[in-house]
Amino acid sequence: MKICVIGGTGHIAKFLVPMLVEDGHSVTVVSSGRKPLPRGGAWERVSHQTCPYLRDDDEWQRFIAELGAEVIIDLLGVDLPATYGAGKVSCKHIIACGSLWMLGEPKIIPTPEVTQGPCEFDGYAKRYQEIQGVMEEATRDGIAFTAIFPPNICGPGKIPLETQGGRNVEVHRELIQGGKVYLPQGCNNTIGPCDAQDIAQAFWLAVGQREKAADQIFNVGASYALTVEGFVQAYSAIYQVEIPIEYVNSDVFYKKIIPNPGANYHFRAQMLPDITKISEVLGYRPKYTPEETIERAALWMESQGLI
Repeated sequence: MKICVIGGTGHIAKFLVPMLVEDGHSVTVVSSGRKPLPRGGAWERVSHQTCPYLRDDDEWQRFIAELGAEVIIDLLGVDLPATYGAGKVSCKHIIACGSLWMLGEPKIIPTPEVTQGPCEFDGYAKRYQEIQGVMEEATRDGIAFTAIFPPNICGPGKIPLETQGGRNVEVHRELIQGGKVYLPQGCNNTIGPCDAQDIAQAFWLAVGQREKAADQIFNVGASYALTVEGFVQAYSAIYQVEIPIEYVNSDVFYKKIIPNPGANYHFRAQMLPDITKISEVLGYRPKYTPEETIERAALWMESQGLI
């Protein structure tokens, strides 16, 4: 099949694209050109096209239409409706990447693929609406549509989430030195790092099982999540140092220590996706535990000279 991967030089794509190529598909990677295409192996059989992915952009829509892909995998979601509209002349299956965060703050854990409440992050909220809208349109058009919703993406190739809710190398350096971690009193939520290779597996399975994947949103993740304390302990084991935890008043934590809503959401919202549906329907089996994917990311940082 002729497959177009939008965001094809990003974190998930670095695992996904070789899997598709090895299956014998003709893969076109679309990127902005800011990141070079990986070299060697399956990547030598990949077509690389560059085009700015902009909202309401005629050039982008012409570009997608002219590619004539049978399968479009949109890992970025900048303008999913326009991408679908331009590609549907030839496309038989479109697969979008979403996020567990789109469902709103979880009321159920593990969290199923059901809206939990309003999503407080405007970008995610808009993309979720667009995913739902395109799914409805694709169903009417008789075109398969699938969305994959991961939690926190981890693994080699990207700085992993740290104990301040970001991806800051300096925080990792502090952890290596045994720097103190502050947590809010009564915090008992879960953090679910999921390896990008496992997320890529979900997209690969959807490509290979179009009929089963059609008209579906699938949560994807590791087989379990970590408590926040367990998350800190995981770094303690990886960096081989005792990392002390100090619990502080919740108001102080959320207003002064980590006031950014996008960062402190990791400490106030459960991040444990229910992966039952994708496991039963597509045969998804995560390879890496949260601890293993964090370690893989830490080793990658070390190999890059970041820590």
